Amino acid sequence: METNQTWNQYVVKKGNKSIVLEKIIQSSPISRADIAQQTGLNKGTVSSLVSELLDEQLIYESGPGESSGGRRPVMLLFNQVAGYSIGIDLGVNYLLGILVDLQGNIVNEKKINYNQLTYEEIENKLFEVVDQLTASAPPSPYGIVGIGIGVPGTVNNQGEVMLAPNLGWKNVHLKSILERKYDIPITIVNEANAGAYGEKRYGAGLKHNNIIYISAGIGIGVGLILDGNLYTGSQGFSGELGHMTVQVNGKKCRCGNEGCWELYASEQALLNQAQELDLVNGKECQLDDLLELAKDGDKQAIELFQKVGDYLGVGINNIINIFNPDQIVIGNQLAATKEWILDPLNERITINTLWYQQNGIDIHFSKLGIYPTALGVSALSSENFLNVDLEKKALEV
Repeated sequence: METNQTWNQYVVKKGNKSIVLEKIIQSSPISRADIAQQTGLNKGTVSSLVSELLDEQLIYESGPGESSGGRRPVMLLFNQVAGYSIGIDLGVNYLLGILVDLQGNIVNEKKINYNQLTYEEIENKLFEVVDQLTASAPPSPYGIVGIGIGVPGTVNNQGEVMLAPNLGWKNVHLKSILERKYDIPITIVNEANAGAYGEKRYGAGLKHNNIIYISAGIGIGVGLILDGNLYTGSQGFSGELGHMTVQVNGKKCRCGNEGCWELYASEQALLNQAQELDLVNGKECQLDDLLELAKDGDKQAIELFQKVGDYLGVGINNIINIFNPDQIVIGNQLAATKEWILDPLNERITINTLWYQQNGIDIHFSKLGIYPTALGVSALSSENFLNVDLEKKALEV
């Protein structure tokens, strides 16, 4: 009985400590009295937990704040440079790594572009980026607290990449491989889920509860924030909406299905069509080439963007009718094509989406540029280290 009581006290104390730290992170600078008032914890408990957090160097004290009549209180602030996390966006044709402090500020970054590499070659690139970012981290009490990686494929709750068709990966135990090499906590999630979380924490989704994040790159992934929380499904497999059928008896997809959405509305779909039309005179076409042509008024390039925008609208229409979101956020490479895809996308939604679903939906393009996925996984790593959950609470700030 005594053991159970001790355990219960430990659990309560650990939970209260997380509450206090979350409040300081969200409301820094804040006084002990205000923490007690806003959390409902008694002043003695708050004082004790604050002392522990000060000893752990996760918070620090600043000069006195505003007085409400008596002595001016000492203010508490979150020590965002107590440690750093690494976030990796592992794309089909690129690898972006960022080093961030515990509040998501980017300290350093490294990007590598590649094409059709084997798993072993990509793994070596991954190690190279992680090693460079680790070496660049400023001195801190906790050093690198975790590494997060967003992968363009299906990832189970144990961090195993079950299938990443555009990479040619199947049953890759990426989490255990990295844990053995670096001996620090590793977080592996689907890149669209990570992107959704990045937008919720730092980007276009700060004020919304139900967000659909569409990662439109070489393939299409979808991340879901439902009722303020990242939704990954019972086994972690949610969001594979790039492989919903939009064309019966359509093109064959690498996933084994036919007529998948990403075959018609992705960056790869765009590049394939541009190659067929030979828009760049025999060279291998890149998205930047098409963007330059469209900016110069090239009608064929503009029509390709519009066609992809229309197909994006087809899939988004289905998603709206299923999930009834507040907001759609379009990210990854096709976010750069907003100028040409937004109008046909909106037209398709206006035509197809049920009329009562159209009210109040905001369609945004990512405010985070190339960083949503990397920021999302680095935030998950930092929060795991801090033992806090800031996702839904960000709505209250």
